[in-house]
Amino acid sequence: MIKYIFITGGVVSSLGKGVTAASLAAILESRGLRVTMLKLDPYINVDPGTMSPFQHGEVFVTEDGAETDLDLGHYERFISTRMTRFNNFTTGQIYDSVIKKERRGDYLGNTVQVIPHITNEIQDFIVKGANNSFEGDADIAIVEIGGTVGDIESLPFLEAVRQMSLLLGRRNFFFMHLTLVPSVSSSSELKTKPTQHSVQKLREIGIFPDVILCRASRRISSEERSKISMFSNVPMESVISVWNVDSIYKIPSILQEQGVDDIVCKTMCFNPSPADLSVWKKLVERIENPSCDVDIGIIGKYIDFTESYKSLIEALAHAGIHTNSRVNIKYINSEDIENKGIDLIKNLDGIIVPGGFGNRGIEGKIMAINYARENKIPFLGICLGMQLAVVEFARNVAGLRNANSTEFDIDTKYPVIALINEWKDISGQIERRSVDSDKGGTLRKGAQNISVKNNTRTNGIYGASLYERHLLLKELIIVLKVTLI
Repeated sequence: MIKYIFITGGVVSSLGKGVTAASLAAILESRGLRVTMLKLDPYINVDPGTMSPFQHGEVFVTEDGAETDLDLGHYERFISTRMTRFNNFTTGQIYDSVIKKERRGDYLGNTVQVIPHITNEIQDFIVKGANNSFEGDADIAIVEIGGTVGDIESLPFLEAVRQMSLLLGRRNFFFMHLTLVPSVSSSSELKTKPTQHSVQKLREIGIFPDVILCRASRRISSEERSKISMFSNVPMESVISVWNVDSIYKIPSILQEQGVDDIVCKTMCFNPSPADLSVWKKLVERIENPSCDVDIGIIGKYIDFTESYKSLIEALAHAGIHTNSRVNIKYINSEDIENKGIDLIKNLDGIIVPGGFGNRGIEGKIMAINYARENKIPFLGICLGMQLAVVEFARNVAGLRNANSTEFDIDTKYPVIALINEWKDISGQIERRSVDSDKGGTLRKGAQNISVKNNTRTNGIYGASLYERHLLLKELIIVLKVTLI
């Protein structure tokens, strides 16, 4: 039987529930347990695919083509379990499913209500997601509930997991609550009152946390932990200090040193082998002791909210660990290049132009790509960045003056990049879209088989073929391929 750990958040959002959940999962996995993870998002959007990067951050694409919350990226970076569309669902998906059932007559004429119909649907989605990994034989499913306790949007999810805990039995569920312990600028004193109120609100709902994780600017003292313990009715050893660190890869050790995994295993009657975090400790050691520095520029238009490029940032960090380098990321707004000139990107060791939508800042990106090509600076174009590299080459090398993507100029004489009309998904099924298709859920997405050209560095690293995760709307027009080559 799968056992469940439910993680909630209090006081404010963006405390790091995803990283905390993933860190706990990494510890439990190191103890030999089979762990899967789920993220529940309380917004009404069906998925984050059409949400502004400034509001939501990046969209994490799973191998099976789901557009999901960026926390699933943390899950995949911390544990070996691969995420799928079943590991993330939203209020929008829940209501969509319930309404379809109502229209089919599945509820036999009953009045459809939040309780029990919505809450039952949430529980069904959780169980389905948990059983999707390890062929239904996972030991633990860690369920992160998005939002903040007290938000009206989160109430159906909290009620659903409360009911679920009653059905599961005491040995089969565990509640963790991550909360902020702020400090006032005029003193170094940490204020525990917001945490007390947050736990009180959670208890009013009928959820009693087994562990309270206290996020603060520094390690929380024994006196402060004792105070939180007393007013929250949680044993002092279950009040865990999680302080700000310079690398998220230190969090597993911070949790394990305070015995969080032992508390979980004791409560849920697991008796696994001891935790082995030697890999994580070596990783942190390499981060803290690089042999050289490299400066990499990310040219985009969402740089004011770097969560928009989360997976890219983490991939660069991983590359730095692998090469024993400190990667210094320079975030450069492509519109600034248009207005201030190319001097902004000089002295970089490499340039990356990631994905994006809309024509704002496009010419600045093309200017950066042109500079990288002419000055032989290592360049990586991802999604839109790759497409604009084709546009730049077509204009300045192939002689196709004013070449463009149809996304930015529908009447361009040389549409080197245009709408994808038909493609095969990872299962081989043919997918189609047109200019009139919905924006949401109609891109080519998920793992795609890629053939790698012989006698290239990429071939030397990855071999003749590999899988890339796509989230694409446009592609190179084949009829112009010969001209470009």
